Amino acid sequence: MAGALPVGDPAPADGRLPRDLPIDPATDLGVYLHVPFCRVRCGYCDFNTYTSEELRGARQDEYADVLLREVALARDVLAEAGALRPAQTVFFGGGTPTLLPAGDLARMLEGVRGAFGIADGAEITVEANPDTVTAAVAEELARAGVTRMSVGMQSAVPHVLAALDRTHTPSNVRTAVEAGRSVGLDVSVDLIYGAPGESIDDWRASLEAALALEPDHISAYALIIEDGTKLARQIRRGEVPAPDDDLQADMYELADRMLADAGFAWYEVSNWARGDGRRSRHNLAYWRGADWWGFGPGAHSHVAGLRWWNVKHPAAYAQRLAAGESPAAGRERPDAAAQQLERVLLHSRIREGLAIDALPDDARRAVAGLIADGLIEPGAALRGRIVLTLRGRLLADAVVRALTD
Repeated sequence: MAGALPVGDPAPADGRLPRDLPIDPATDLGVYLHVPFCRVRCGYCDFNTYTSEELRGARQDEYADVLLREVALARDVLAEAGALRPAQTVFFGGGTPTLLPAGDLARMLEGVRGAFGIADGAEITVEANPDTVTAAVAEELARAGVTRMSVGMQSAVPHVLAALDRTHTPSNVRTAVEAGRSVGLDVSVDLIYGAPGESIDDWRASLEAALALEPDHISAYALIIEDGTKLARQIRRGEVPAPDDDLQADMYELADRMLADAGFAWYEVSNWARGDGRRSRHNLAYWRGADWWGFGPGAHSHVAGLRWWNVKHPAAYAQRLAAGESPAAGRERPDAAAQQLERVLLHSRIREGLAIDALPDDARRAVAGLIADGLIEPGAALRGRIVLTLRGRLLADAVVRALTD
């Protein structure tokens, strides 16, 4: 299970938004649907997920009905605030959404459609574990309106999958991708690099295997060791080595070269797509600061600068909604300085970059030093934008520190 929730102000039991919130109804609205169930907890994962032994009073077979209560509450809250509008994107994340019957996911999606409306041409994504996707599952999801499947491949090398506690086999990844393709879904595959014992040749093999699947989109994330995870404990005890920053940088650069050579365009630090039309519109909405409502235990939401987050455990989440109360545990309204910090962190990650002239004087002067250190693409800076290149880990944090000190 994930760590503690953020510290913020109390959230009202009815979930109402502040009356003075500067809502712009022209801002895109995204919907995130969190499915917090997993068969096995991966050693590196600190997401808000639960195995069957950890549910303690919550039931998977009741989850869709519980979440739809929050959808109904959200509709009333947004309608009262004048912020109700069709969803431009819907994203089922987890956990493992495909642990639920496809019919439950379809019913949740229909609930969103009935409450908010779903825009014509909306992107609707389901994250999928390769072990849980069959042709029948993919067909039912497509019939429900899903347009995109994101398959958790992580690696094509058995010993790397074992180090990550992944239970699927490389052949299951191909089965899942082919199932999605057969019903017309766009398909993305997710990779992780820098696992204990993974060599540069292992990583090259995984990239080659991912490209051989001919997906529309590839995400490649550096393994980060999160406090409280099994992997963090193993590293602390000296059982496995910690990730090597230089090796991870080499792996990133190899991925960027191989994906570019295969026709994938980089558009965010960890994401590549076959053309602009295959980018993850839902994730871009996060990075660009659009509005979204996150449904489910531990889910986070954002509307017009207001952020809030739900109670973590599925049982507590269900109890709040059964009592007719909002499941929100707390909320915050960042001030102008905090919002600027977020813009630096998020906009510098995407291809469009961060407008230098939007920064204060001290921050603009810091840009020259970052270019000299190779942390910002010089050509982008000359065009009046900041775009990160990746040399080592978490360079977005380095940019934030340099631009906000």
